[in-house]
Amino acid sequence: MKNKHKVIISVLLALIIICIGISVGSSNINFLDTLSILSNKILNIPLRDGLEIKNVGIVWKLRLPRVLLAFFVGGCLATSGAVVQSILKNQLASPYTLGVSSGASLGAGLIIVTGISMPIIGSFTLLLVGFLFGLATVYIVIVFSSTIDRTMSNNTIILSGMVFSLFVNAILTTLTALFSEDMKSITLWQMGTFSMKGWSYVQLILPFLIIGMLGVIRFTREMDIMTFGEEQAKATGVDVSKIKRNLFIFSAVLTGGAISLSGTIGFIDLIAPHVVRRVFGSKHKYVIPMSFVFGGCLMVISDLIARTVVVPSELPVGAVTALIGAPFFAYIYFKNKR
Repeated sequence: MKNKHKVIISVLLALIIICIGISVGSSNINFLDTLSILSNKILNIPLRDGLEIKNVGIVWKLRLPRVLLAFFVGGCLATSGAVVQSILKNQLASPYTLGVSSGASLGAGLIIVTGISMPIIGSFTLLLVGFLFGLATVYIVIVFSSTIDRTMSNNTIILSGMVFSLFVNAILTTLTALFSEDMKSITLWQMGTFSMKGWSYVQLILPFLIIGMLGVIRFTREMDIMTFGEEQAKATGVDVSKIKRNLFIFSAVLTGGAISLSGTIGFIDLIAPHVVRRVFGSKHKYVIPMSFVFGGCLMVISDLIARTVVVPSELPVGAVTALIGAPFFAYIYFKNKR
């Protein structure tokens, strides 16, 4: 089957998964009713006969924004993961390797314990500070790596990211110990959730998504060339260090924006790109957009499991993705060892 046909099937499957995510919950809604409500709101088509009016509010105001946010967050994380794995030539690498997660968690932790709220943005202060700290951590890792190694070798980047992640995590641990009464809030934020997040959160992620995706897609050709080796890429005129730096920044925008809105959710950025490469091959004009689609679908499914498996309670999405992702991580690692 050609990749173009696979793309069409994947997009249709994504739309079906989104509709299922909207329909299933603590109170299930008929699949056809869900389609009717969406058609009514988007295309102004009259509602089906016999449809309960209360379901309109449930679908449009509660479930659709939650599912869309989950899809966008999963897509951003997976795309970022595909970029980092491609640059570092390591299937086990992820944006978190660069310290985005640690930086964002520290920023969120500082806002939680201090209770600071900026004028105008108010309750979204935590999101902004979390994003800025995540982005700043990646920038420091890049600057540090380029300072000690002008070629910015993959090993230097990975080791620098690990060092700064451990350092920032140590600061966060100290902060949590000093303000133990806020430990629960910090822990819950780190676990990740899409609960009680409406259309405002969907609107907030769009700038990160658009800037990050456009920035990454711009360099798909260079990523293809770099897969044959950095020396060969330099011989064809590719400024490897500059491309790496730009891609890491755009990757950090995607990841920082996603986790500042949802909390730290792991493994999506590891699983989705690996599956996409198995299905579509290694060309980045397919890997990048389809990682977004597959990552979004996987996050919607994970969120669906999180909110339905122990009704009326709700599991953290990060716990669900870890339960799925940890065995997958082990499979890739031991397979490569062979």
